[in-house]
Amino acid sequence: MVVNKMKANEIRNMSTAELEAKLNSLKKDLFYLRLQHATNQLDNPVKIQSVKRDIARVKTILREKELRAEA
Repeated sequence: MVVNKMKANEIRNMSTAELEAKLNSLKKDLFYLRLQHATNQLDNPVKIQSVKRDIARVKTILREKELRAEA
């Protein structure tokens, strides 16, 4: 599990289907990070915060695309 900070420009270039898949993947990563944290196996707890922010970025871009489609 490699956690890299995603840039907003990278996310905007993705299609809606790709964004949905990425969101599911990030949520799965967050689940496993929380599980590792609860069992004291997580070496870097900052990864949780990073994944949460990536989830927020993806959701924000999805919402922007949704609003553009409605207009």
